[in-house]
Amino acid sequence: MAKLVALYKMPADKAAFDAHYFSKHVPIARKMPGLQAYEVSSSPVETPAGQSPFHLVALLTFDSLEAMQQALASPEGAAAAADLANFAQAGVDLLVFDTKEV
Repeated sequence: MAKLVALYKMPADKAAFDAHYFSKHVPIARKMPGLQAYEVSSSPVETPAGQSPFHLVALLTFDSLEAMQQALASPEGAAAAADLANFAQAGVDLLVFDTKEV
């Protein structure tokens, strides 16, 4: 399985971020072809020592890195990427990787 982790930095207006993210961005991103699962953090994002610079973490799962690349290159993936400018002004770090059970 391949994963995309989106680490959304702390926005100036958390309520506005959440309103846009859940009502607009999630429905756009969920349309990406090949998306197997879409999970988000449900509590404050912290480090073992306390606060972190992140407001929300999203974890998207695909069958493979190739399937993920195809999804991101699709019109739906392009729409999701374009929507970031509408709510993620504080920034977002994207990480992609393949996984294996150990």
